[in-house]
Amino acid sequence: MTVSIAITSGKGGVGKTNCAVNVALSLSKTGKKVVLFDTDFGMANAHILLGRNPEHNAAEFLHGDVQIDKILSDAPENLKFIAGGSGLLEMLNLDNQARYRMLQSLSDLEDQIDYLLVDTPAGASDSTLFFASACDIPVVVLVAEPTSFLDAYSLIKAAHIDKNIHNFSVLVNMADNSASAKRNFDKFFEICRRFLDVNLHYAGMIPLSNAIRRSIVKRAPIVSAQPSSPEARAFQAAAREIIKAPQNEQTGIRFFGS
Repeated sequence: MTVSIAITSGKGGVGKTNCAVNVALSLSKTGKKVVLFDTDFGMANAHILLGRNPEHNAAEFLHGDVQIDKILSDAPENLKFIAGGSGLLEMLNLDNQARYRMLQSLSDLEDQIDYLLVDTPAGASDSTLFFASACDIPVVVLVAEPTSFLDAYSLIKAAHIDKNIHNFSVLVNMADNSASAKRNFDKFFEICRRFLDVNLHYAGMIPLSNAIRRSIVKRAPIVSAQPSSPEARAFQAAAREIIKAPQNEQTGIRFFGS
């Protein structure tokens, strides 16, 4: 059975897409069939971090120019990815019917996918909530800043109230160390539990790292470029923890729903 995982964040600038790319590569390195789907239509950049220039993208599929299998591009570690399409203003305001077409077409590839990772836009936009609610496991990327806490809380509140999502995973990015990351998660969990009936699963931490920053500039994901580094091991540990997270019940429009 295919497991769908949404990588989300309450605000931009917290390293969401870099986390999505490296978690996807970590899962692919285990021998699983993994697809990374960049749904930040119009402002997609996962392909940049992967160091790839895809021949086709999701915009072409939605325009009817190519079939769904043609927009699957190759990435390191046998990962497959779907680019959203950058600089396309008409893609920024897709309606749910277009999103649903994309979702249904991907479902036709279920036997070719073990894990689908969906990199959503930052914030609580309609697109983010649509794709997050269509996934089994929504992961919220958080950093230890008040604005990140506030925006992540707003995202979780909107997803819970509007889409009835109960289970979330939280990945603390750019952390000073493991202890401080866990303290920040506990603090954030307490805020959410005080006001919302949600369950938060701690997915681990990714350290604040110059090596990660350099890997982004070089367009060489650290999980592939430096697989034995502490940073790569942190992503691998996060990937193992994410796939163990509680899943949300199959209600509403879903990837690979029956």
